[in-house]
Amino acid sequence: MRFGLFIPQGWRLDLVGIEPRDHWRVMSELATYVDHGDVWDSLWVYDHFHTVPVPTGEATHEAWSLMAAYAATTSRIKLGQMCTAMSYRNPAYLAKVAATADVISGGRIQMGIGGGWYEHEWRAYGYGFPSAGVRLARLDEGVQIMRGAWRDGVVTFDGKHYQTDGAIVAPRPLQEGGIPLWIAGGGEKVTLRIAAQYAQYTNFTSEPEGFEHKSQVLAGHCRDVGTDFEAIVRSANINAVVGTSDADVKDRLGRVRSRIAEFSGESAADAMLNAMNTPQAGSGTPEQLVEALGKLRDLGCEYVICYFPEAAYDRSGIELFEREVIPAFT
Repeated sequence: MRFGLFIPQGWRLDLVGIEPRDHWRVMSELATYVDHGDVWDSLWVYDHFHTVPVPTGEATHEAWSLMAAYAATTSRIKLGQMCTAMSYRNPAYLAKVAATADVISGGRIQMGIGGGWYEHEWRAYGYGFPSAGVRLARLDEGVQIMRGAWRDGVVTFDGKHYQTDGAIVAPRPLQEGGIPLWIAGGGEKVTLRIAAQYAQYTNFTSEPEGFEHKSQVLAGHCRDVGTDFEAIVRSANINAVVGTSDADVKDRLGRVRSRIAEFSGESAADAMLNAMNTPQAGSGTPEQLVEALGKLRDLGCEYVICYFPEAAYDRSGIELFEREVIPAFT
């Protein structure tokens, strides 16, 4: 099992109280920390424009700008987004952006890609909010355009939603075969079928019964489209609030709640924290998390991406996870 780590970027109100002029220092210092060791395989950002659990005026730093910055300031770690919304950028343009970032990084970019869901920011940025069917059809077409661009350096495509006519994507990515595709989401009829056709990685729920079921659906689609299910790495995300005891975990969650509630209100903060507050979601003592992640591993999960809501303020939870959880799986 390999592990990735989300860098706080403001989307989940995880930079509040820090002056904007200091945001990049906080983010880049954490990126340097995870890059210098050999514990973490990847670092990640979210592709969103407005905060959760509610939109606020607090900062949310843009994902692909951060990709370029991390490409230039790290040297080892893989760099991903969980996940880029296909409709936010023309896919030929996105292929170009990602290829340039891959060259800057020396061949370390990952392409997390999905249909997109956050209606408030869609409408606020003038994208409308098309049906799920349209969003996923764009995902399907966009992935085909990116794959062709990275493979051949030029792409012509005539789809229902996207058209290109000899779009030149040079330089191509440094990675042989193009940038790895993480197709994220658990939609059973469409998203997982797209993943079966094109993905090197998938990403869906960390809840064991759900993870097992989605895996079975993915396997069925792989049989239907003639791809190798075992060749697709299945991953999950967790919200890691790690403490030395149950009381320590409770205290840490309380501090996270206090920061969020100031901006989101009490009820929204409670809903967000309730979704974190189980070992399977990622919160608990090291022993509880080893047990929970062991269940996922036994179901075929090979990759876990960890979001630490304390990361901008306190690295002790990250360090505890590094010392007492990761070694159980590596």
